[in-house]
Amino acid sequence: MPEACGLGAALEVIGGKWKTFILWEIHFGPIRFGELKRRVTGISEKMLIQNLREMEADGIIAREMFHEIPPRVEYSVTELGRTLNDAVTPLATWGKVYSKRIMETLEGG
Repeated sequence: MPEACGLGAALEVIGGKWKTFILWEIHFGPIRFGELKRRVTGISEKMLIQNLREMEADGIIAREMFHEIPPRVEYSVTELGRTLNDAVTPLATWGKVYSKRIMETLEGG
């Protein structure tokens, strides 16, 4: 049962195609929506908005609105988000090793 080991809860927070990419881009520092959309290539505006809202609700990122003209909104990673990024980094490293292994197998055989 994945919930017993915490894996189910973790996968609910990072589930889907885009959240880990979004978290990676935000962890470098506060970022505006337009810049985030440029960096996360292939995501639609609607999907980016939906994922940002879910991540904010989960406490992974923070949204700060600046009352300026024109209005400015920045997204930043929370402390909880930093710990999640630290947790998924080894998984990303594993994925790179795995991908390389698969490519070598396909090229060699």
